[in-house]
Amino acid sequence: MAMSADNIRGFALALSSSVFIGSSFIVKKIGLKKAGMYGVRAGSGGFSYLYEPFWWLGMITMIVGEIANFAAYAFAPAILVTPLGALSIIVSAVLAHFVLDEKLHVFGVLGCILCVVGSTNIVLHAPKEINIESVKQVWNLATEPGFIVYSCVVVIVVLVLIIRFAPRYGQTHMVVYVGICSMMGSLTVMSVKALGIALKLTFSGMNQFVFVQTWFFTVVVVICCLLQLNYLNKALDTFNTAVISPVYYVMFTTLTIFASMIMFKDWASQNASQIVTELCGFVTILSGTFLLHKTKDMGNSMNKEPIIFSETELSHH
Repeated sequence: MAMSADNIRGFALALSSSVFIGSSFIVKKIGLKKAGMYGVRAGSGGFSYLYEPFWWLGMITMIVGEIANFAAYAFAPAILVTPLGALSIIVSAVLAHFVLDEKLHVFGVLGCILCVVGSTNIVLHAPKEINIESVKQVWNLATEPGFIVYSCVVVIVVLVLIIRFAPRYGQTHMVVYVGICSMMGSLTVMSVKALGIALKLTFSGMNQFVFVQTWFFTVVVVICCLLQLNYLNKALDTFNTAVISPVYYVMFTTLTIFASMIMFKDWASQNASQIVTELCGFVTILSGTFLLHKTKDMGNSMNKEPIIFSETELSHH
């Protein structure tokens, strides 16, 4: 199945985004480690990393990656763009192996290969983007009952995690911080896609910033991004980078594809065989991230640094 021109643009942007974002995890981790030597660690609620140049370099790298990712959503459907985030895991895991001495086991390499194979499968069978002519059209999709219910459930669960679970279990259970980031991330992507489409239409001569809906999506993007940034910093500072990356990816991607199916009905134009092929590609990527997760512990077992389980148990000392 031939890819459309817009899908190819979206693919190229998503690919470059993965390289920048994968690198940013490592640079930020270096900054957080350095900051932890002379101030209160981010995992303990400190903000000394704001004075660390490496952390800012990591932030700039991540911002460049996110801008490329942002642009990708304007051209291609979420079912194509989001799974390509798996490539950032490969970049992150390989750099962590060489730069942070967080060893990558031989099966981790197989995990990387599975991620590439799964991504290729999804890229070749991705649905065409629906033709949207106004941000009001996106607003209509966002205000359908299905997506409103999904959004309300996400907001309620995130508030419960932040208020009740993060203070008690955040330091010992990475699923708390990662869950907050992933759920907010699915709403962020839907709003980013709406904003990306608005910018794309504006640049083509149809100004979308005269509509209040465009500004609403902009506010949602800013709020969700700031919230994600805060809890991702906590997660990175408390837990092992090469474990956080794949777990975050799996949760974020699953929720984003689910949200996109509800809001944009990505699979409506596809037959059963194409949908099954895409699901197989996604499962292949999940298998790769699972291998990276499990073999990260194997790679660290000979290291001085404690593996994730002992690290979480000792996080309060």
